[in-house]
Amino acid sequence: MAKTALYNMEGAAIGEVELSDAIFASSINEAAMHLVVRSYLAAQRQGTQSAKTRTEVRGGGRKIYRQKGTGNARHHGNRAPQFTHGGVVFAPKPRDYYIAVPKKVRRLAFKSAMTSKLNAGEIMIVDEINLAEGKTKLMAKVLKNLNAEKKALVVLPEREENVVRATANLAEAATTYVNTLNVYDILNANKLILTKAALALVEEVYA
Repeated sequence: MAKTALYNMEGAAIGEVELSDAIFASSINEAAMHLVVRSYLAAQRQGTQSAKTRTEVRGGGRKIYRQKGTGNARHHGNRAPQFTHGGVVFAPKPRDYYIAVPKKVRRLAFKSAMTSKLNAGEIMIVDEINLAEGKTKLMAKVLKNLNAEKKALVVLPEREENVVRATANLAEAATTYVNTLNVYDILNANKLILTKAALALVEEVYA
């Protein structure tokens, strides 16, 4: 089994923790990660954009001038795309951007992302993160101790109010939970910080 250092909130290594090879020593499948990230980003789109085509805009039913004899180009109404107040060419309509991804591919992508992060030295396991109150400066100090002040993602086993509140005002940090952790968030973070309890839960679900 792979091993990595176990840290406390002061940033000191207090031991080692074993990591499941099924998750942290997996073969890295970039295609699976790419598909899952595309699917995630597509799901963030509202898909409510809408514009009117020339058949849907108001007015423009009457021929604007006679067919021949004016020297101008031939037109019918004045709601064609080239006119002011005309319709839109290939107007966007509401649509669903959903990209289906099989469960096996999602799990493969998750394991690939975790393995790549570990290989890059961007995963830290912390014994626990326990704050007396939800103050931003307390969480900022913890992240500074862990040398994780840029794009840090703190993974918790469940909602811990003080930690969530203390992280909320930090532009370069965020919290998430094991049941909402996804491939995009893993790859997007510079440092992935898991508590020991969160790690156990991840291994229980994915190993």
